[in-house]
Amino acid sequence: MPEKTVATTGKQAPQGRERTRMQERYIQPPADIYETEQGLALLADLPGVSPNDLKIRLEDNILTIQATAKHLVESEPIYQEFELYNFFRQFELSEEVDQEKITAELTHGCLKLLLPRAEKAKPREIRVRVHDNEAAA
Repeated sequence: MPEKTVATTGKQAPQGRERTRMQERYIQPPADIYETEQGLALLADLPGVSPNDLKIRLEDNILTIQATAKHLVESEPIYQEFELYNFFRQFELSEEVDQEKITAELTHGCLKLLLPRAEKAKPREIRVRVHDNEAAA
């Protein structure tokens, strides 16, 4: 994520003390997209994410998924083989998606987004009218 740079005022950190901060790391969650009769279904794996730590935004046709993963046990591990990362992924939506009707569901770390097709983009059958040219002659 881009970070805003702030100009310094000339003050320096005290000598002998190093100023650091832990930077947040983001990874792209793996996602599958399916086309259904109603529109699109997007499935994304977000292990360790609860609904309170998930943000889904839609702005300027860009769908943004941002989530913070947490371990189930809130304590310092004495042994750890993997680290949970935060998730960030964006998708550009076309005009064919009805953005007002998008729904989201999170179940056991799997996000399911339903992106319904807009009425104007839904396929429809066109009736063919037959004119009898011989009767007009």
